[in-house]
Amino acid sequence: MDIRALRYFVELVKCQSFTRAADALFVTQPTISKMVKQLEEELDMPLILREGRSFRLTDAGRVTYERGMDVLSAMNQLKHELADLASLSHGELVVGLPPMVGVAFFAPVVSRYRGRYPQIELKMVEDGALAIENRIKSGELEIGVAVLPVDSQVFEHYSVVRDPLCLVAPAGSRWHGKSLVQLADIADQPMVLYPDDFTLSRRIGDAFRELGKPLNIVGRSAHWDFIVELVAANLGVTLLPRSIVERLDREQFDVIPLFDNKLYWHLALIWQRGGYLSHAARAWLALTRETLGGQD
Repeated sequence: MDIRALRYFVELVKCQSFTRAADALFVTQPTISKMVKQLEEELDMPLILREGRSFRLTDAGRVTYERGMDVLSAMNQLKHELADLASLSHGELVVGLPPMVGVAFFAPVVSRYRGRYPQIELKMVEDGALAIENRIKSGELEIGVAVLPVDSQVFEHYSVVRDPLCLVAPAGSRWHGKSLVQLADIADQPMVLYPDDFTLSRRIGDAFRELGKPLNIVGRSAHWDFIVELVAANLGVTLLPRSIVERLDREQFDVIPLFDNKLYWHLALIWQRGGYLSHAARAWLALTRETLGGQD
């Protein structure tokens, strides 16, 4: 089987568009069509049904996509293992980090890693925790940071921090001087939150639904500094982890811990259970333990 044709087909299904798949792979749309047709001829059955400018998968297409993900993941692992024969004398490590995590915790880890292993090209990929889970599952990333819990049958993890959430409101708010605030106390407030595909954003939404209260979102951002700027502009309030709010100017904001034992920010390094972890990734894990502590 032509692995390149399989890769093009998988990317097409992921993107749900010939145009977007061609852009992602830096090829032309006819090239994508040619590769998909080649794969269909090799398998002797149709994989997609074209419907105007869109398409849908056949039953064979769905099976090929699922198994194709496994094959590409295995190929990526093979490349890692072969490249790893040279140990840490050269190579590349790509680490997935949610946007709020890097500035809060991993800047010193990055600095020490670059100093200790200058031959390794270290790249940071910013994405939401759920996207990082999916990228590790598919083999696109070897290691990254996610919000626990994760599927223990799919991932191994090393816990880094478990942070409670805090309400952040403009200074002089109605919560000024309070030692704790409950979620029900802010259920009627306009809120600035993270993108809705972020794990923590979904958990906050679930907590509001348990209260039977609608979540009034007036703005979203993946970057905590922009979120607090919107709060400072009186657009709404927000919920941020304690490690983040410790950086805020307390003269500009009211910061009150949230009394809720279900809502917290539990971060961990994750990687595929039973998968190959390169020397470069193991060195990253060791430096994280050395720099940040945490527990398995």
